[in-house]
Amino acid sequence: MADEANTPMTEHGSKRNIFKLLRVKHVTGILSLAAFVFSIPILASVTWLLYMKSYDCEWLIKLPRLQIGISIGLIFVFFICNGALFLRIRLPMVGIIVVTVPLTLMFTVGLALLGANNLESRKIPATPLWFKMKSDDDGLWNNIKGCIYNVHVCQDLAASSMPVKSHGFDKKKLSAVESGCCIPPEDCNMQHVNTTFWQKQDNETDSSGNADCGAWNNDRDVLCYNCQSCKEGYVKALQSKWSKLGVFLVSMAAFLITCHLALFLATMWELHCTS
Repeated sequence: MADEANTPMTEHGSKRNIFKLLRVKHVTGILSLAAFVFSIPILASVTWLLYMKSYDCEWLIKLPRLQIGISIGLIFVFFICNGALFLRIRLPMVGIIVVTVPLTLMFTVGLALLGANNLESRKIPATPLWFKMKSDDDGLWNNIKGCIYNVHVCQDLAASSMPVKSHGFDKKKLSAVESGCCIPPEDCNMQHVNTTFWQKQDNETDSSGNADCGAWNNDRDVLCYNCQSCKEGYVKALQSKWSKLGVFLVSMAAFLITCHLALFLATMWELHCTS
């Protein structure tokens, strides 16, 4: 009689375990799909890095090589992340370790590109300190300055601004390099004649203390190429590009680490339910 009484309870417990296992498998299935979906943008970013146009004169500081290196690294991260999905049942501990190491490195590189404290270095390419070091190198800057002139940045700005009148020029949206190298700084209070010719106001002396005001020359071969603002504009343009990559690396690494950790915990729960 006791055995007959226990039989319904045993069947009830067995059904409850089955439903519990099905719920766990449902969770792990969703997390596996999420991990795969989050890894797809990594592969898309490789295409962006390999085929996007390098910024003008970027080759002089060998950043295109860094693009290729990061692209190769991201390809490995993509395959490692998806390979870990196949290891999660047989070797869950190995899988989480294998995937966490490259994602942590990816997260760290992203923070360095963003200029995070204690992570950037003059020796790490494309970090803010590294860009500053390169712009402070007079020999290298002379080459970059010549390259900016040769790719006709200011000449193209002058051609596109010919129909723009003086009162409308301040509304024209300029790139960091155009505003830094092709026109004088605003605090110099020069009057706009045309894009490459600016005249000091009558009886007005420069009281801004900005050395770039004296460095400006209306000669189209000089303009503000010798200005500090030209260096800052060029560095700002490059930093904008690489900081976007840094944001992407940090965001994707954080999403994937979180997803794989949750999947690891769900997998351990699933193995516990089946044991």
